[in-house]
Amino acid sequence: MTNFAAPEQFAAANKANVETLMTLANAAFATAERLAALNMNTARSILEDTVATAKTLMGAKDLQELVSLQSTLAQPSVEKAVAYAKNLYEISAQSQEEFSKLFEGQFAEVNKNVAAALDKAAKSAPAGSDVAVAAVKSAIAAANSAYDSMNKAAKQVAEIAEANVAAATSATVKAVGTAAKSAKKAA
Repeated sequence: MTNFAAPEQFAAANKANVETLMTLANAAFATAERLAALNMNTARSILEDTVATAKTLMGAKDLQELVSLQSTLAQPSVEKAVAYAKNLYEISAQSQEEFSKLFEGQFAEVNKNVAAALDKAAKSAPAGSDVAVAAVKSAIAAANSAYDSMNKAAKQVAEIAEANVAAATSATVKAVGTAAKSAKKAA
Protein backbone atom coordinates (compact mmCIF):
# COMPACT_ATOMS: atom_id res chain seq x y z
CA MET A 1 0.00 0.00 0.00
CA THR A 2 2.96 2.32 0.57
CA ASN A 3 4.53 4.14 -2.33
CA PHE A 4 8.25 3.49 -2.22
CA ALA A 5 10.08 6.71 -2.97
CA ALA A 6 13.50 5.13 -2.72
CA PRO A 7 15.05 1.67 -3.04
CA GLU A 8 16.00 1.92 0.64
CA GLN A 9 12.32 2.03 1.61
CA PHE A 10 11.61 -1.02 -0.53
CA ALA A 11 14.56 -2.89 1.00
CA ALA A 12 13.49 -1.94 4.52
CA ALA A 13 9.94 -3.15 3.88
CA ASN A 14 11.22 -6.44 2.50
CA LYS A 15 13.57 -6.87 5.45
CA ALA A 16 10.67 -6.29 7.86
CA ASN A 17 8.57 -8.87 6.00
CA VAL A 18 11.38 -11.44 6.14
CA GLU A 19 11.83 -10.80 9.87
CA THR A 20 8.12 -11.28 10.42
CA LEU A 21 8.16 -14.55 8.50
CA MET A 22 11.17 -15.73 10.50
CA THR A 23 9.40 -14.89 13.75
CA LEU A 24 6.35 -16.82 12.57
CA ALA A 25 8.46 -19.81 11.48
CA ASN A 26 10.39 -19.83 14.77
CA ALA A 27 7.14 -19.76 16.73
CA ALA A 28 5.77 -22.65 14.67
CA PHE A 29 8.96 -24.68 15.18
CA ALA A 30 8.94 -23.98 18.92
CA THR A 31 5.36 -25.21 19.11
CA ALA A 32 6.22 -28.34 17.13
CA GLU A 33 9.16 -29.01 19.47
CA ARG A 34 6.99 -28.61 22.55
CA LEU A 35 4.34 -30.94 21.10
CA ALA A 36 6.96 -33.54 20.14
CA ALA A 37 8.49 -33.41 23.63
CA LEU A 38 5.06 -33.75 25.24
CA ASN A 39 4.19 -36.72 23.04
CA MET A 40 7.55 -38.46 23.61
CA ASN A 41 7.32 -37.99 27.38
CA THR A 42 3.73 -39.22 27.37
CA ALA A 43 4.59 -42.28 25.27
CA ARG A 44 7.50 -43.11 27.59
CA SER A 45 5.30 -42.69 30.65
CA ILE A 46 2.53 -44.86 29.18
CA LEU A 47 5.00 -47.63 28.38
CA GLU A 48 6.46 -47.53 31.89
CA ASP A 49 2.99 -47.45 33.45
CA THR A 50 1.78 -50.34 31.31
CA VAL A 51 4.70 -52.53 32.36
CA ALA A 52 4.23 -51.63 36.03
CA THR A 53 0.49 -52.22 35.82
CA ALA A 54 0.93 -55.60 34.16
CA LYS A 55 3.39 -56.66 36.85
CA THR A 56 1.05 -55.49 39.59
CA LEU A 57 -1.98 -57.24 38.10
CA MET A 58 -0.04 -60.47 37.59
CA GLY A 59 0.80 -60.42 41.29
CA ALA A 60 -2.87 -60.56 42.31
CA LYS A 61 -3.66 -63.65 44.35
CA ASP A 62 -7.41 -63.79 43.78
CA LEU A 63 -10.26 -62.18 41.84
CA GLN A 64 -11.18 -59.72 44.61
CA GLU A 65 -7.59 -58.42 44.76
CA LEU A 66 -7.52 -58.14 40.95
CA VAL A 67 -10.71 -56.04 40.90
CA SER A 68 -9.39 -53.87 43.72
CA LEU A 69 -6.09 -53.34 41.90
CA GLN A 70 -7.84 -52.44 38.65
CA SER A 71 -9.92 -49.71 40.27
CA THR A 72 -6.85 -48.40 42.13
CA LEU A 73 -4.78 -48.32 38.95
CA ALA A 74 -7.47 -46.57 36.89
CA GLN A 75 -7.28 -43.28 38.83
CA PRO A 76 -3.66 -42.40 37.93
CA SER A 77 -4.26 -43.29 34.29
CA VAL A 78 -7.21 -40.95 34.02
CA GLU A 79 -5.32 -38.21 35.85
CA LYS A 80 -2.39 -38.58 33.42
CA ALA A 81 -4.73 -38.48 30.43
CA VAL A 82 -6.34 -35.32 31.78
CA ALA A 83 -2.89 -33.80 32.44
CA TYR A 84 -1.85 -34.62 28.86
CA ALA A 85 -4.97 -32.96 27.46
CA LYS A 86 -4.38 -29.93 29.67
CA ASN A 87 -0.75 -29.62 28.54
CA LEU A 88 -1.81 -29.98 24.92
CA TYR A 89 -4.41 -27.26 25.39
CA GLU A 90 -1.87 -24.96 27.08
CA ILE A 91 0.63 -25.38 24.24
CA SER A 92 -2.10 -24.65 21.69
CA ALA A 93 -3.37 -21.62 23.60
CA GLN A 94 0.13 -20.17 24.01
CA SER A 95 0.88 -20.68 20.32
CA GLN A 96 -2.39 -19.05 19.33
CA GLU A 97 -1.56 -16.11 21.59
CA GLU A 98 1.89 -15.70 19.99
CA PHE A 99 0.41 -15.81 16.49
CA SER A 100 -2.31 -13.34 17.48
CA LYS A 101 0.24 -10.87 18.82
CA LEU A 102 2.24 -11.15 15.62
CA PHE A 103 -0.88 -10.64 13.53
CA GLU A 104 -1.97 -7.66 15.63
CA GLY A 105 1.44 -6.06 15.17
CA GLN A 106 1.23 -6.54 11.42
CA PHE A 107 -2.31 -5.20 11.37
CA ALA A 108 -1.23 -2.08 13.26
CA GLU A 109 1.66 -1.56 10.83
CA VAL A 110 -0.63 -1.90 7.82
CA ASN A 111 -3.07 0.58 9.39
CA LYS A 112 -0.24 3.04 9.97
CA ASN A 113 0.94 2.68 6.36
CA VAL A 114 -2.59 3.07 4.98
CA ALA A 115 -3.13 6.20 7.07
CA ALA A 116 0.19 7.66 5.88
CA ALA A 117 -0.60 6.86 2.25
CA LEU A 118 -4.07 8.35 2.62
CA ASP A 119 -2.67 11.53 4.15
CA LYS A 120 -0.12 11.78 1.36
CA ALA A 121 -2.82 11.23 -1.26
CA ALA A 122 -5.04 13.83 0.40
CA LYS A 123 -2.29 16.45 0.18
CA SER A 124 -1.88 15.94 -3.55
CA ALA A 125 -5.58 15.39 -4.29
CA PRO A 126 -7.49 17.96 -6.32
CA ALA A 127 -9.63 20.52 -4.59
CA GLY A 128 -13.01 19.25 -3.47
CA SER A 129 -11.84 15.69 -2.79
CA ASP A 130 -11.86 16.29 0.96
CA VAL A 131 -15.23 14.56 1.24
CA ALA A 132 -13.95 11.40 -0.46
CA VAL A 133 -10.83 11.33 1.73
CA ALA A 134 -12.94 11.82 4.85
CA ALA A 135 -15.25 8.99 3.75
CA VAL A 136 -12.30 6.63 3.26
CA LYS A 137 -10.85 7.60 6.65
CA SER A 138 -14.25 7.03 8.26
CA ALA A 139 -14.55 3.60 6.61
CA ILE A 140 -11.07 2.64 7.84
CA ALA A 141 -11.90 3.81 11.35
CA ALA A 142 -15.13 1.77 11.30
CA ALA A 143 -13.26 -1.32 10.07
CA ASN A 144 -10.65 -0.89 12.80
CA SER A 145 -13.36 -0.51 15.42
CA ALA A 146 -15.09 -3.66 14.18
CA TYR A 147 -11.78 -5.54 14.23
CA ASP A 148 -11.09 -4.41 17.80
CA SER A 149 -14.58 -5.46 18.92
CA MET A 150 -14.26 -8.88 17.30
CA ASN A 151 -10.78 -9.33 18.77
CA LYS A 152 -12.07 -8.54 22.27
CA ALA A 153 -15.00 -10.93 21.80
CA ALA A 154 -12.67 -13.70 20.61
CA LYS A 155 -10.47 -13.22 23.67
CA GLN A 156 -13.51 -13.42 25.95
CA VAL A 157 -14.65 -16.63 24.23
CA ALA A 158 -11.16 -18.09 24.70
CA GLU A 159 -11.20 -17.19 28.40
CA ILE A 160 -14.62 -18.79 28.85
CA ALA A 161 -13.49 -21.91 26.99
CA GLU A 162 -10.40 -22.14 29.18
CA ALA A 163 -12.51 -21.88 32.33
CA ASN A 164 -14.87 -24.58 31.02
CA VAL A 165 -11.95 -26.89 30.20
CA ALA A 166 -10.58 -26.42 33.72
CA ALA A 167 -13.99 -27.17 35.25
CA ALA A 168 -14.49 -30.26 33.07
CA THR A 169 -11.01 -31.51 33.94
CA SER A 170 -11.65 -31.13 37.64
CA ALA A 171 -15.03 -32.86 37.39
CA THR A 172 -13.55 -35.77 35.43
CA VAL A 173 -10.79 -36.37 37.96
CA LYS A 174 -13.29 -36.19 40.83
CA ALA A 175 -15.69 -38.58 39.10
CA VAL A 176 -12.97 -41.15 38.49
CA GLY A 177 -11.79 -40.82 42.08
CA THR A 178 -15.31 -41.39 43.35
CA ALA A 179 -15.78 -44.39 41.03
CA ALA A 180 -12.47 -45.88 42.20
CA LYS A 181 -13.49 -45.50 45.86
CA SER A 182 -16.89 -47.09 45.13
CA ALA A 183 -15.22 -50.00 43.36
CA LYS A 184 -12.88 -50.55 46.30
CA LYS A 185 -15.84 -50.64 48.72
CA ALA A 186 -17.73 -53.07 46.48
CA ALA A 187 -14.72 -55.38 46.23
